[in-house]
Amino acid sequence: MSDDDAVDGGSPAERREEATAPRVLASKRDATRYRVLVEIASRQPAVSQGEIAEAVGVTSQAVSDYVRDLVEADYVEKHGRGRYEVTKEGVDWLISRTDALESYVETVSSDVLGSVDVDAAVAAGAVAEGDTVGLTMRDGVLHAVPGGGEDGDGRGGEAASAVAVTAGEAGEAVGVTDFEGVVDYEPGTVTALVVPPVTEGSPPEPATITDYAADHDLIAVAGTEAYAAARRADVRPDVRFGTVEGVAEAAVRGLDVLLLAVANALSRHTSRLREDGIRYEVRDPTDAE
Repeated sequence: MSDDDAVDGGSPAERREEATAPRVLASKRDATRYRVLVEIASRQPAVSQGEIAEAVGVTSQAVSDYVRDLVEADYVEKHGRGRYEVTKEGVDWLISRTDALESYVETVSSDVLGSVDVDAAVAAGAVAEGDTVGLTMRDGVLHAVPGGGEDGDGRGGEAASAVAVTAGEAGEAVGVTDFEGVVDYEPGTVTALVVPPVTEGSPPEPATITDYAADHDLIAVAGTEAYAAARRADVRPDVRFGTVEGVAEAAVRGLDVLLLAVANALSRHTSRLREDGIRYEVRDPTDAE
């Protein structure tokens, strides 16, 4: 009986231990053996040891040694020069090791990485790993402000803060964790300007759209007629697709949004805004003309 057979028939405690720390990761040899067997399985029956060596990152002689070991363990059958086939025992061995790896990855993802809450923020200045930074919302994007004691506008006072887990220069994204406090900003509002369908009326006057756009941070259009009305007013939309989600998210992040929407698309937007508790108003453009 090989060492691998002894492990596969081990106690439940041993099998649980393997699930959390799989043997295939315990040593470089075990990991390479696993990879060589995977490569054979994917290339069989015509197997080039040189190609496997290149894929795995070892010498051809090392691959030859691993293949001979796998043949002796009855995991691979040799049918002639350069022709190999993974046996049922080899497939079972791969499955057991792959299951252990999947269990391990799931544990790392949920229990380890899942417990580390890391967000991205734009560095407002040079940030080093381990720095305490202030957090502020600017243009709907979280920013990391070096110093940590100011609220991002230089006024000082209490503010949200975090610890940087990656470094970055001004304008680069950095990772932040260990949050304290609450980022102080006001959610935005949405003004919905109704645009009639092409068969039911004339579009708003360009000057009306221009006046509304000047008072908002972001412009979204829903529908062809709405897009045409914006372009006619020489207003370039920021959001043209996925506006139901985009408008709501922008407002949640503190941006005031002007939504030009064809009448039959309006209800989907207002329903989402109500669900998210976002303040909005619907304007008939003829009221301002």
